[in-house]
Amino acid sequence: MKRELMKGNEALAEAAVRAGCRFFAGYPITPQSEIVEYMSWRVPEAGGSFVQSESELAGISMVYGAAAAGFRSMTSSSGPGFSLLHEGISYISSAELPAVIVDVMRYGTGLGDIFQGQADYWQGVKGGGHGDYRLLVLAPASVQESADLIALAFDKAEEYMNPVLILSDASIGQMMEPVSLPDLKGHDPDQFQWSLKGKQGGDFRRVTSTMYYRTDFNEYIKAKFDRIAENEERWESVSTEDAEVIMVAYGISSRIAKEAVRLGREAGLKLGLIRPISLWPFPKKAFTGFSENLRGFLTVEMSSLGQMGEDVALADRMRHPVYAYLSGDKVPDPETLVATARRVLAGEMKEAV
Repeated sequence: MKRELMKGNEALAEAAVRAGCRFFAGYPITPQSEIVEYMSWRVPEAGGSFVQSESELAGISMVYGAAAAGFRSMTSSSGPGFSLLHEGISYISSAELPAVIVDVMRYGTGLGDIFQGQADYWQGVKGGGHGDYRLLVLAPASVQESADLIALAFDKAEEYMNPVLILSDASIGQMMEPVSLPDLKGHDPDQFQWSLKGKQGGDFRRVTSTMYYRTDFNEYIKAKFDRIAENEERWESVSTEDAEVIMVAYGISSRIAKEAVRLGREAGLKLGLIRPISLWPFPKKAFTGFSENLRGFLTVEMSSLGQMGEDVALADRMRHPVYAYLSGDKVPDPETLVATARRVLAGEMKEAV
């Protein structure tokens, strides 16, 4: 398959169109504005509709409407814009409609700044909207994976009738790498019995919460998200079988951690890596089969508070200590991670959880 050099945000956008996305509504915000810019011409070129909405609130509401009509629909944002999407995301989930949301994370609280970061883990994984819902959350670690996971996201959104979140980061979104893209395919919005097509007889079609139409809603919704949790764990493991320190990292941090494993092994340190690809469901199945010499886990995140640490501890059932290397708005370097692992082995690190 032909490969071409593309920026991460643009490869993601092109892959979305090739996966059948024919409606996009969104608002520019750094560091994801390239997605909006690319979709502004590419979606209409493919026969779809693009709207630069007046706000993120408006954009996610438009995605709600297009999804209800059966179209593969998407929006993207970052930082405070992602915060504004959550009311609409929870509505889309409550209505059991498929849609894809992309958050290209940046650093900081409130407005934050345009620096690179991984500060939206809690918001994406734990949910920022009202009520009982979850999102399948996928975290790419390369430009190629950005393209691959967006196609998967549309498929899974329709399989589970629920929004899917791509949690990217500024480094992945802005870097350029070779990427292979799939062929362009169409998507028939009229193929679904549930999609709105006007009053044409048959079963009543709804665009509001499922809870109003089921007497067994509690059991039904729990079974749905239990099914996602059981079937959709995704991860990559590197040299974990005999490791004495296992790093846990996703996105751009995982690439640095993988190099640190290589450097550490060359220096005689038994380092390993678990890279969650699905952040929810968190890959608990990856946390098995370790050496009895495992001294602990080292989470590597571009945040200030170590947002992933609790999930690591829970996945491990708190059998080993969890430490953290938190680099804020700086991409960590592999030599520093190796040095931090040495501190773990020397008993010089304070536990993070």
